[in-house]
Amino acid sequence: MTALTIFYDGTCPLCAKEMAALAKHDTENKIQTINIYSDAFSDYPQIDANAANTILHALDKNGQLLLGLDATYQAWKLVGKGWLYAPLRWAIFKPLADWCYLRFANNRYKVSFWLTGKSRCNVHGCIK
Repeated sequence: MTALTIFYDGTCPLCAKEMAALAKHDTENKIQTINIYSDAFSDYPQIDANAANTILHALDKNGQLLLGLDATYQAWKLVGKGWLYAPLRWAIFKPLADWCYLRFANNRYKVSFWLTGKSRCNVHGCIK
C-alpha cells in the first residue's frame, strides 16, 4: 500500500533528481511519485495543478495534504532518512526553512541551472 503520493514538477531538474533519489531508497515501495505534467496526474482532480506547480504537494495514506518541506520530510522519513530533514521541521528552524523553501520553489529553474547546468526538462530530457 502506498503510504505517500508526491506530486512534483517533472520539468525541474533538481525536483526530478530528488524524486529519483527518493525512489532509489524506497525499497518497500511506500511512495508513489506523480509528475504534475504527466497523464497520471489527471487521476488526482483534488490536487490543484497551479498550486502543485508552486509548492510540493503530497497525500498521505489517510488523504491528508502535506505541503513543501512537510511533504519532503515525510517522504524521506518513510525511507529511513528523515533525520536529514528533521531539523528543518523543528520549531526553532521551521519558519526560516519554510521561507527558504518557498524562495527555492519560486526560483527552482534558475537554481537548477546554477547547480546542474540544466534549467528545464521535457520528455526528451533536460535542456540548458
